Amino acid sequence: MTSTFSYLPPCNAAAAAVSSSSLRHYLKPKVPALSSPSTVPFRSKTAINCSPPAHADASVQTDFCFLKKREFVFSAALPFLLILHESVEGFRAEAAERLDRSEDERIREEVRKVVTKVRAPGLLRLVFHDAGTFEMNDNSGGMNGSIIHELNRPENKGLKKSVKILEEAKSKLDLIRPVSWADLIAVAGAEAVSICGGPIIAVELGRLDLGKPDPEGKLPEESLDAVGLKQIFSKKGFATRELVALSGAHTIGGKGFGSPVVFDNAYFKILLEKPWSSKGGMSSMIGLPSDRALADDDECLRWIKEYANNQNVFFEDFQNAYIKLVNSGAKWKR
Repeated sequence: MTSTFSYLPPCNAAAAAVSSSSLRHYLKPKVPALSSPSTVPFRSKTAINCSPPAHADASVQTDFCFLKKREFVFSAALPFLLILHESVEGFRAEAAERLDRSEDERIREEVRKVVTKVRAPGLLRLVFHDAGTFEMNDNSGGMNGSIIHELNRPENKGLKKSVKILEEAKSKLDLIRPVSWADLIAVAGAEAVSICGGPIIAVELGRLDLGKPDPEGKLPEESLDAVGLKQIFSKKGFATRELVALSGAHTIGGKGFGSPVVFDNAYFKILLEKPWSSKGGMSSMIGLPSDRALADDDECLRWIKEYANNQNVFFEDFQNAYIKLVNSGAKWKR
């Protein structure tokens, strides 16, 4: 068996037994003679001045020299410590950003599981009734999840079903990390538009819930004419163009503006036709009074024609107006 010592003197019959002392001498490690202490300075050509005040005794001299050496070592290491600190902070920021992206996608995935074309109109209506309470003058209302506490109001009739649909997604999400109703509703509305063929809308997350109902009487009434609608929307921070674009959400939901599950520009094309003008028949039931009023206003009519002729422009304007709507009055996590 080969010894772990790879080099030993060979044995032969003529050789005398190796004494223990001579063996120890042979196996004694050959350590090079220590040279004199190095005089090469460490990262500096400036010698450390350990000279204490002239009147200091020996103990003071020792302490003084120790402090000077510690000061030197710290000053030499400081740049590396700063670089290390910046690297760690950068890593933390990057990790937090990846976590946020992962969390956002998880919320969207759970919402997609419960959103269908048939459910889409109710979920989109839920967005408008939560965010539509916003008013600029006192920064009240808005996208704050208060709709959960307002479901018994007459204007919110039928929305309990939509809330129940989202409760399924929220119960699963809350097991891992709580999500606000405001965020959940905003995402659900965007997914409702997308699943019906409308634009893909990237919704920022991080809203806080109010936890109580908003004041009553903040939503636009269905009976308003164009002048009244423009006044109400102006108080909420929306221009006429944005009012018309957001009204295009009625293209889904069975109000007579094309297919109830297809998000397109059929709403505007039918507004230009004014089918309710004909006497009798079901055409008189198309849309709400507020929908019909838009077609009788010159300023609104300009954008109705634009969107009827160019669906891409409508999609872009709706996307921008929707993001503005779901950010209105929102309080954000810090």
